Amino acid sequence: MSRYRGPRLKIINRLKILPGLSKKTPNRSEQPSKKKHSKPPKPSKYPVRLKEKQRLRFHYGLAERQLLQYVRIAKRAKGSTGQVLLQLLEMRLDNILFRLGMALSIPEARQLVNHRHILVNDRIVDIPSYRCKPQDFISIKDKQRLRNIINKNIDNFKKDKMRVPPHLKLIKKKSQYSGLVHKIIDNSRIGLKINELLVVEYYSRRV
Repeated sequence: MSRYRGPRLKIINRLKILPGLSKKTPNRSEQPSKKKHSKPPKPSKYPVRLKEKQRLRFHYGLAERQLLQYVRIAKRAKGSTGQVLLQLLEMRLDNILFRLGMALSIPEARQLVNHRHILVNDRIVDIPSYRCKPQDFISIKDKQRLRNIINKNIDNFKKDKMRVPPHLKLIKKKSQYSGLVHKIIDNSRIGLKINELLVVEYYSRRV
């Protein structure tokens, strides 16, 4: 399955708030069913796992094959597969730009990277999935128009009372912003309410 390029609000209405996909919020609330059952039907675990997987995939803007590959990498690593999976996704370059406030969504951050506007340790990186490491220094090309876009995004980021997570540092020098990766993110700081274990269980037969 390829990366989703359709209406974002349609996804948010179905899967709830996904800050990485869009700042939009659901425009309808779930209404309780009026049907009365003498005994509620036993819920199936599959749709619950599927929904959690979809929330994770759409938040980070991944294709199905990409997410499956990340689960396989996480399974081979030491530690909890679910925690490692979230750390791998959070350390992607496009997500780092989003978390720094340089882009208002992950798709917007991906566009900045694809257009070769982003430097990591003073070298152009045009791969959104590039895995950042501690002490990586992230900057943008010295172009006035690009700087204006980044500055506007960061101003909006601050107006929304968003905060840069502790594992990152936003640096302002003169009129230009850059970022520094301090360390691997702590899972409690991810900011997305998701049960990663359900995602791992969904893929358990494929990894």
